[in-house]
Amino acid sequence: MNMVLFWLIILVACVAIELFTMGLTTIWFACGAVVSTLLAVFMPDNIILQVIACIVVSIAVTLTVRPIAVKYFNKDRTRTNIESMIGKQGVVIDEIDNLQGFGQITVGGMEWSARNIVQEEKIPVGAVVIIRAVDGVKLLVEAEEQPSKED
Repeated sequence: MNMVLFWLIILVACVAIELFTMGLTTIWFACGAVVSTLLAVFMPDNIILQVIACIVVSIAVTLTVRPIAVKYFNKDRTRTNIESMIGKQGVVIDEIDNLQGFGQITVGGMEWSARNIVQEEKIPVGAVVIIRAVDGVKLLVEAEEQPSKED
């Protein structure tokens, strides 16, 4: 088989997979295939060099360009669903007790199971909490600092 055709097939396959998945996974191999296609045009008998160039270029582009691309592609990503809860305040409607395994808060009119990030502390009903993380379907919360009252 003509190596130029082989590398073009690899290139088209990688680009097609990338277009369908948009996961920034195969585009780097497409870059290696481009270089190998050019080598196949100018050095058709040196298959080992073409393969090595494809591997080296793919790895180099992945290690150098991918972190930058991921940063820019994810910069405008909107957090959805439960991810958007992190950092919000909620009110305890059922005492949070990690030892007993219960507790609920309300956030934006919705009730959620909650656990305290401080394992030994209970959080009483009516306390204001801040959502710090998500574990499965439970919100991990921390009691909000109450301003001290000076008499």
